[in-house]
Amino acid sequence: MASIVLVEPEIPQNTGNIGRLCACTDSDLYLVGKLGFSLEEKAVRRAGMDYWLQLDVKRHETLAGLESEFPDHRFVYCSSRADRSYTEFEFRPDDFLVFGKETAGLPGTLIRENQERSIRIPMCQAFSDRSLNLAHATSIVLYELIRQCNLL
Repeated sequence: MASIVLVEPEIPQNTGNIGRLCACTDSDLYLVGKLGFSLEEKAVRRAGMDYWLQLDVKRHETLAGLESEFPDHRFVYCSSRADRSYTEFEFRPDDFLVFGKETAGLPGTLIRENQERSIRIPMCQAFSDRSLNLAHATSIVLYELIRQCNLL
């Protein structure tokens, strides 16, 4: 199944909701870098409810370190700065879907250097310089992967 990677998430409720999403879809959850909260925080557990107990959250210091641990897997970068829509991308069942922190997203250099593996969720022109909530964006992209790969 797919894996969700959150790079330096800042909001515990988002991470809790994404943990719940991962539990419900049998996806792995990787948290990379410095977190903006403690995993013991009540807000994380409340958002993840009892689903959080079913989840094996994996921690990594750096995205490069995680990528080197899984050299045979493809890392797909999700960013409002990417050119390609997520609906135009051909997902694989074992893709790692990488999302950046809520306030800054993924580094622009990472997206520019990996445009062929970078995707975005289209939004109306009035909000083209903004982004969706991290938990919502993760759900949208993960369920497109699940749909394309007939995983559920």
